[in-house]
Amino acid sequence: MTIESNCPLSVTSYNVLLASNSPRRQELLGMIVPRFDVVKLDNIDECYPADTLVDDVAGYLSRLKANAYKQYLAPNEVIVTADTVVIIDDKILGKPHSYNEAVAMLQSLSGRQHRVMTGVTLTSVDKCVSFDETTHVTFDLLSGREIEAYIKNCRPYDKAGSYGIQEWIGAIGISKIDGDYYNVMGLPVNHLYHELLKF
Repeated sequence: MTIESNCPLSVTSYNVLLASNSPRRQELLGMIVPRFDVVKLDNIDECYPADTLVDDVAGYLSRLKANAYKQYLAPNEVIVTADTVVIIDDKILGKPHSYNEAVAMLQSLSGRQHRVMTGVTLTSVDKCVSFDETTHVTFDLLSGREIEAYIKNCRPYDKAGSYGIQEWIGAIGISKIDGDYYNVMGLPVNHLYHELLKF
């Protein structure tokens, strides 16, 4: 699938590919790349070794995805792979698999600060560059009523940590952000823009 955006400037001479079905990542990449293709392999086992440090997981997974695509790249292509994790108490919160799990995740974030880390890898046939971005996010205390209403209405089952900062819960619940807002959505576009310029 080819996506064309209103981005006014071409950041790279490569044909850009995005390895993600996430509409949020597609929207964010369109902010800095005027035209790109979305590709997705279905057989990537997104697992990491049990002894991997939590701060290394997002980067590890972005490189794992990049390695899976490298053999399919043409000489004029660069592929963007990324993975975002939510970290609290040195524990990674992935995507919730049930209503109860989503509730438990938001309860654990309520009234506290956590970290959102995104690992990004840029890969061509002869080059590979990886980087991480971290944003600190602070939630107000969330009531049970607020958590229940958010989950039932927004169904955040495709979101790490069970929330989307751009949704209602972010507007009423997040009191402070230290770092890149877009990173919390899933792609640190400022950092990525400068890496693409150098690439």
